[in-house]
Amino acid sequence: MDATIESGNLFPPQNYVKNIKESDYAETGFIIEAVKAVGRITHQCIYIIDYFKRGFLYVSDNIARLCGVDAEKIKASGFRFYTEYVPANDLEMMYRYGRSGFGLFYTFPARERKDYMISCNFHVRRDGQERLINHKLSPLMMTEDGKIWLALCSISFAAGNVPGNIIMKKPAADIFWQYSLQRDEWERRDEIVLTDEERKMLFLSAQGYMIRDIAVNMCKSADTVKTYRRCIFRKMNVKNIARALIYAHNHCLI
Repeated sequence: MDATIESGNLFPPQNYVKNIKESDYAETGFIIEAVKAVGRITHQCIYIIDYFKRGFLYVSDNIARLCGVDAEKIKASGFRFYTEYVPANDLEMMYRYGRSGFGLFYTFPARERKDYMISCNFHVRRDGQERLINHKLSPLMMTEDGKIWLALCSISFAAGNVPGNIIMKKPAADIFWQYSLQRDEWERRDEIVLTDEERKMLFLSAQGYMIRDIAVNMCKSADTVKTYRRCIFRKMNVKNIARALIYAHNHCLI
């Protein structure tokens, strides 16, 4: 790994946070309890980044299934988690889009920044193998000058089989920003639009229904449902329903 990519390098200088008092942390207890509750009812791994202390404020227990290390050890390691469990090429990618991403983030009006999330696919190592995961980050607590003090992060399995697919967007927005690794810049993109029928088809697929059952539920023919599915695949540029569902979740479309 490039010697310059150390845990401290992963804190973008644009988001330098100061003047957080210990008394401010007394107010985070309710937030942590709320995040713990979310962690109990989701398959996703959840943790909170503290940009002032440059570590993790909370790590959900189910992260052990992802990397084979208990949550307390990961919390104690802080950003060393990335340097220890993320391959060098992906770590370099994180370094690049992190700095560029915060540059874009601070072009948005301060009052809107908390509404954005950034999503990226990268590998995490466990037992000599690499798993491609989707990582999302969104502001949880902001400073008075519009910096991110605490950020909520989630980890789930990724759509596709290559790292990247780095996007920044507001849920329900009709546009998003996608980061180009080749050009090292963010490109504005139009979000795909799903019809009501396509969205319902995805909901039913997520519930485990097969095409014939979906057709009965929607009062459509099986061929019509297959047409919906082909349209969804074409819009998302995916090849199966599993990846379509992950894409829809990653882009907050359902």
